[in-house]
Amino acid sequence: MNTIVTFIQEGGAFMYPIAIVLALGLAIALERWIFLTGAKSSNRKAFDAMMPFIKKGQYEALVKMSDSSSAPICRIIGAGAARMRVTQNRDDISYAMEEGVMEATPRLEKRTSYIATLANIATLMGLLGTIIGLIDAFSAVATAEPSEKAAMLSASISVAMNTTAFGLIAAIPLILSHALLQTKTTEIVDSLEMAGVKFLNTLSH
Repeated sequence: MNTIVTFIQEGGAFMYPIAIVLALGLAIALERWIFLTGAKSSNRKAFDAMMPFIKKGQYEALVKMSDSSSAPICRIIGAGAARMRVTQNRDDISYAMEEGVMEATPRLEKRTSYIATLANIATLMGLLGTIIGLIDAFSAVATAEPSEKAAMLSASISVAMNTTAFGLIAAIPLILSHALLQTKTTEIVDSLEMAGVKFLNTLSH
């Protein structure tokens, strides 16, 4: 812990904004992971509950279930079942469910893009902190005694590089979090589309 505190203190003023960016990014990543995990679980449970009604062709029951459930998959299947009230055309029913998928996708992707942005900000702030640190270092060395210049420059550069290092330390877990959340979101969207296909396939039997 002392090493971490010393590392941050020696890095200069830019270390604290980078730490804030890292904390904010990880908080968003955690919130999104919890949300997506819950959405995946609720979709699975909802689809399992709807399957008996789908197999029996009880489409009115599906519509009622979609009205009382917050699971995206219920609204998608419910939209298809509701469209069947006015048409039996497979394409029309498919379009209704595709619309439901398009409505659900933004909620699943919400705030995930911020994580990648914060990772880029952390990296750039690290570089900016290093550049400003080097400018200060060379300015200080310019007025120093010749015998002290090498030692002062070496120490100043070491401190300035801490900012770049911390920027990368913050960016790497944020980039990994963004990739994992995107993969999880894609899996959920694919499962919603697959559920729609399964529902349509029951219509042809």
